[in-house]
Amino acid sequence: MKILRTPDAFFENLADYPFLPHYTMIQAHDGADLRIHHVDESPADGSTGPIVLCMHGQPVWSYLYRKMIPYLTSAGMRVIAPCLIGYGKSDKPAAREDYSYERQVEWMGSWLEANDFSGITLFGQDWGGLIGLRLVVNHPQRFDRVVVSNTGLPYNPDVDETVVKQIEDFRANAPTPSLIEMQKAIRTMREREHFAMKFAYWQKFCWEYKDLPIGFMMSMMMERHSNLARALRFLLYRAGVQSPFPTSLAKAYDAPFPDSSFKMGPRAMPSHVPTLPTSPSLLQQRKAWEFFDAFEKPFLCAFSDNDPVTGGMQEAFMKRVPGAKGLPHATIRRGGHFVQEIAPEPLSKAIIELIRTT
Repeated sequence: MKILRTPDAFFENLADYPFLPHYTMIQAHDGADLRIHHVDESPADGSTGPIVLCMHGQPVWSYLYRKMIPYLTSAGMRVIAPCLIGYGKSDKPAAREDYSYERQVEWMGSWLEANDFSGITLFGQDWGGLIGLRLVVNHPQRFDRVVVSNTGLPYNPDVDETVVKQIEDFRANAPTPSLIEMQKAIRTMREREHFAMKFAYWQKFCWEYKDLPIGFMMSMMMERHSNLARALRFLLYRAGVQSPFPTSLAKAYDAPFPDSSFKMGPRAMPSHVPTLPTSPSLLQQRKAWEFFDAFEKPFLCAFSDNDPVTGGMQEAFMKRVPGAKGLPHATIRRGGHFVQEIAPEPLSKAIIELIRTT
């Protein structure tokens, strides 16, 4: 396995990210050593409170939690925020075949065991939910409660064969969607369309753009821009011109990727979301749902009201997980997909309240 490691210099002088790095070495399936980075922040008085394990998704990294960490630590929590393999300050395997859902679960499970964390409240969003929930399944004794936001536990064994063929044909033969086409498709696709068809636009866009414009995309999704500034940035992007004035946020989300060869994780992982019955993770997802169908520890949903990708996925958790019954599930107003960036305070308050009351 060829492994890339982003030089530390690329992370210097990032805005609002003063946290010291912590590293854990694990062994990959082929015996290679992989280094996983995490943030470990405790209350200012030095006390060690309950652990909140903050799991990020694609294509971001632990920088996403910089706004939530002060809220959580000031409430007495200890925050652990790892970078998934392929992201942030963690190592980055260079080949597409190095990545899969199951390997991410295995890698992060090895990291969890190596650090011997326990008494954990999981917070997972996007891929952080898919991977984090599987960690709860595999290491239940280490977790006391769960909070999920804008994520799911996809298990779709009964998708009609016609839909499967339509999606597979789209992935294989359709022209690569532009960023604008991809965003429009996700926003405007009618509810009657299967989720897997909607998500296929994101999968195809991420894989077929070798130099995925991560900083630009995150800035457009997370920051407020005037209509004029937004139009100008999109025009420059369509012309193949890098923005002459990238924001500090765009720089931070580009920092882990010195060039396109470092982006294999963000490019490859969307294709491993198990949206179809042909997914190699189908059996593991079924077993995960069997586990959560009997999970009685507190399980809170805190979803945004305007996420075009995961909207409605909280219903399955609230209906099926026993530990979700009777809890004050939160709806984060206008939180977007990356709610940690846009609405860190109400999200943090929901986590804090759950820990204090359960």
